[in-house]
Amino acid sequence: MTGMRTALRALAVTAAALLAATALSPTAQARPEPRAPEEFVALRSVDPTIIQEMRYTTAHTFMGERVDGYRQPVCILTRPAARALHLAQKRLLRQGYSLKVYDCYRPQRAVDHFVRWAKDLDDQSMKGEFYPLVDKSRLFEDGYIAEKSGHSRGSTVDLTLVRLPALPTRPYRPGERLTPCFAPKGERFPDNSVDMGTGYDCFDTLSHTDDPRIQGAQRTNRQFLKQTLTEVGFVNLPEEWWHFTFKPEPFPDSYFDFPVDRGSVGRH
Repeated sequence: MTGMRTALRALAVTAAALLAATALSPTAQARPEPRAPEEFVALRSVDPTIIQEMRYTTAHTFMGERVDGYRQPVCILTRPAARALHLAQKRLLRQGYSLKVYDCYRPQRAVDHFVRWAKDLDDQSMKGEFYPLVDKSRLFEDGYIAEKSGHSRGSTVDLTLVRLPALPTRPYRPGERLTPCFAPKGERFPDNSVDMGTGYDCFDTLSHTDDPRIQGAQRTNRQFLKQTLTEVGFVNLPEEWWHFTFKPEPFPDSYFDFPVDRGSVGRH
């Protein structure tokens, strides 16, 4: 019996040692989330007047769900990009307009989510709104989805113009009837922005900033947005009227993966 007790005590000691070793092992510890470099700020801390409608924290996306890495509806940018938007906003407010951002810094995990979704050809739940005329199998070839995004470098922003006073935009209701993103403004998903000819994230050549089919007030609105942002240092992506990158970029070769969360920028 004494031998049995001794053996049981030895087993207990061994088990405790194994548990302690496991608890201390790097693989067993929850890895802390990466944080933004000090050069990143929350846009609201630089300009609280810019309207923020952070789409990727909602289900109203081309995937029909919240995007990985978007934990809070907060716009995060490099400080130079945020300051340039502040300068543009000051000019726009004097003319009765406001900027509205849809997306700012985008973590690499979000881009990876886009790629997984694009490869799943069976998931086309949001096709009716965001890519009604594009075969999903061509999203990579046509340049709508890529494995890297300038947004992950922190100086790229997706945005539009809102005429003041800003009316509220109703929330998207999952499962509601979808209307093509290039339908007339009164028919597509309501947005309190000025009419740019298409909605945001519209996978169609009509989204090209200078598409000749976009005329009248829609073309004027696009050019007004482009000119305003160009004057403060942003460069437009010709394929997307809403997409602008501040130059020179503080991190031209870095793709970050900290989450979109107020805690990522802390007290910077």
